[in-house]
Amino acid sequence: MVIDLFICHFILFSQLIMKKIELEIVAISSSITQAHNYTLVLTEANGSRRLPIIIGAAEAQAIVVAIEHMLPTRPLSHDLMKNMMSAFGIDLQEVVINKVKEGIFHSYLVCITDNERVELDSRTSDAVALAVRFGCPIYTFDNILDAVGLTLEDKNRTVQDFSTESAPSPNVNTENADDLSKLSLEELQMMLEEVLENEDYLKAISIRDEINRRK
Repeated sequence: MVIDLFICHFILFSQLIMKKIELEIVAISSSITQAHNYTLVLTEANGSRRLPIIIGAAEAQAIVVAIEHMLPTRPLSHDLMKNMMSAFGIDLQEVVINKVKEGIFHSYLVCITDNERVELDSRTSDAVALAVRFGCPIYTFDNILDAVGLTLEDKNRTVQDFSTESAPSPNVNTENADDLSKLSLEELQMMLEEVLENEDYLKAISIRDEINRRK
């Protein structure tokens, strides 16, 4: 019992002395290195280091839908999770990417109720999808950015699909712009309706952006 208490205090102390860095979503792009996956690029709020994370298509779509304030015809899994948490008075206070093990990013959710604070282990992609729905901050630690982060000046450690976009809203690269540019507005509108019907929101955003560029 005493040993367990000591370990808990040691872990808490270790986290307190590690510098926590807030991250922002800067881009989601198709992954060239891994087929059918996407690269989620996070950047430190007041710095130049970037954190590229490979995520699945479903999780990429869940993140983009929330960022773009799209309304799916039916709630996505992360929408359901958010609605359930809110219904039971659980608020997501923050998301923390706390370690990288064998190339996989690990995270936890900091959840708050009226009288309790709970930390829940989570896949990083799911944690980010919930963070954008709750509007809560995403953090990592300074040592993680030092170990696996990239900077704009870093020429020796790069990934092919790493994006250096720094606009406030993320750049979503899911469709070949040249292909869309060859279509008429009427064709684009028909395609948009079709992909929305099929709930392919990643493609829908690219088509919508092309339509908006024509107007």
